[in-house]
Amino acid sequence: MASILRVNTITDASSNNSTAVSVINQGTVKAWFNFKGTDTVSLLDSTNVASMTDNGTGRYTGSLSNNMGNNNYCISCIGDYDGGSSVSAAHATTEHDNNSTSSFQYQSFRPSDNAYTDIQKAPAMIVGDLA
Repeated sequence: MASILRVNTITDASSNNSTAVSVINQGTVKAWFNFKGTDTVSLLDSTNVASMTDNGTGRYTGSLSNNMGNNNYCISCIGDYDGGSSVSAAHATTEHDNNSTSSFQYQSFRPSDNAYTDIQKAPAMIVGDLA
């Protein structure tokens, strides 16, 4: 038998600190992913990201499993690339103007010359409202 707990506010044991459930829901990560952007692009692990597509050197498109509520969500991302003798940090950004409720654009480039480069490993998370 399943149970449902319906509350509007969660509070600590002393009732001094409380938070509305709606605030908790809005502030959670709605999607996260870690992908390999070299050779054959592939998701290493993810939640709510269905696939990553290679659009050329250092450019990718991610498809969401469940749509976001609008195009104004936030993606926080980092990554690294093969710098020859060592792995180096890459700049990783999104093309916010090209994001939609069902997909997002991801770019990676070398900090030394701002040239697009394929990313070896790229973790990221998305916050915002789901549809």
